[in-house]
Amino acid sequence: MSLPHHSGTERWDRRKFMAGVGLGAAAFLTPGAFAEALQRTPRQVEGPFYPDEMPLDTDNDLLVIGDSTTPAIGTVTHLSGTVKNVRGGPVRNALVEIWQVGAKGVYMHTKDRDRGRDKEFQGYGRFSTDSKGRYYFRTVKPVPYPGRTPHIHVAVSQKGKRMLTSQCYIKGEPLNARDGLYRRLGKEGQELTTIDFAPLKGSEAEELAARWDLVIGLTPEG
Repeated sequence: MSLPHHSGTERWDRRKFMAGVGLGAAAFLTPGAFAEALQRTPRQVEGPFYPDEMPLDTDNDLLVIGDSTTPAIGTVTHLSGTVKNVRGGPVRNALVEIWQVGAKGVYMHTKDRDRGRDKEFQGYGRFSTDSKGRYYFRTVKPVPYPGRTPHIHVAVSQKGKRMLTSQCYIKGEPLNARDGLYRRLGKEGQELTTIDFAPLKGSEAEELAARWDLVIGLTPEG
């Protein structure tokens, strides 16, 4: 089912997502000792710009900070998916974090302020997965950063332990081929981290929808 269109100033919280947004039931493999193992989402470096100072707002709507009536600039993107373990079971109550540059190509980080960032863009968000392992964010389509192709960072934690650190990329982006971290993934890793940012059906504001399913291991990162 398509995500509903709403104005840039409307809040998009967990209750609205769970009550009104039908992402559809994922086709999970049968969990258990004999279940087919899923390919784990490739781990990538956290990078230097995980927030060193958290924004005033850390919810899953990165377009609007607190009670502001001014939304961030950029192409609105609805990023969603499920978190599963390698046995195919949904991971409930996992903390999913994302952080990225805004439309001006600047992170929300004290070491990346000189170039001027969109102060209306939250830059970081978090969301706890539901009983089916689903997560959802409203953000902007990432743009290139000096030396990097457009990407979104993600981290998944369980019970306070980091289970996955990775990045996702835009399908069809020409800069992917010149990005060192992307090339290092290899063909298989690229297929697991490159997603389609497609036009959101029914949107009059040219919003996009992107789905990225995450598969985590059974033990925390070292």
